[in-house]
Amino acid sequence: MGYEYLTYEKAASFLTPEEENIAIITLNRPDALNSLNKGILAELGNLLEEIRKDNKIRSVIITGAGRAFSAGADLSEAGSGDETDMKARMELGQNVFDRIETFDKPVIAAINGYALGGGLELAAACDMRIASEKASFGAPEVNIGLIPSWGGCVRVPKLIGKAKAAQIILTGERIDSKEAEKIGLVNKVVPPDELQSTAAYLAGQLATKAPIAVRLAKEILSKAMEIGMEEGNKMMVEGGITCAKSDDIIEGVAAFFEKRTPKFTGK
Repeated sequence: MGYEYLTYEKAASFLTPEEENIAIITLNRPDALNSLNKGILAELGNLLEEIRKDNKIRSVIITGAGRAFSAGADLSEAGSGDETDMKARMELGQNVFDRIETFDKPVIAAINGYALGGGLELAAACDMRIASEKASFGAPEVNIGLIPSWGGCVRVPKLIGKAKAAQIILTGERIDSKEAEKIGLVNKVVPPDELQSTAAYLAGQLATKAPIAVRLAKEILSKAMEIGMEEGNKMMVEGGITCAKSDDIIEGVAAFFEKRTPKFTGK
């Protein structure tokens, strides 16, 4: 399938050079700082479904072309249409970002520049975030009379706590990558010329892990902030039993004793 606003490629990991098991999605509206319009959101949702069905893909990287990860929602659409149209745009973004958060394969945001507004919300929906030293983050919606409505008012506090999230969301101020790492918004900050290789290295590590175990762990992690230990323990028992009944655990244990990288099949 061809895409107008995205580029998509598959790459082999450093640990499995014989297999293209990493998906790389690049937001490709550089002249618009990769602002998120209805078209790019729809394409992102469609591409995620394509990747979900590809059993060879084990991890995903999302990045941006040019000097931005994404500068946020396309403002040419933000105030247009009636209430029904506005509601549909908000729900489209929420749906796509929800799918990223609950995706059955780990998703890494490789943040190369501006991650503002909807771009911050997109990054927050990913499992891990690697940022360039030149990246900057913010939720400027309040500056133009809007709120983060694609999940930011809920996901960002879960990542960095309510007080820091309130400071970013209510003031509309920007923070640099160093501050983002300090408050836990990003996992790691690297020089610009090391961003893609660092993200690829991490994606390669993730691509070697047992797919069933990763999927189940992600499912529990996505609910960890809302559930109590009793419910969490029940989910972990159920997930642990599913893992214990899989072919992957047999391969994983065998590889451990044979001191080799396991070849998981996700079965």
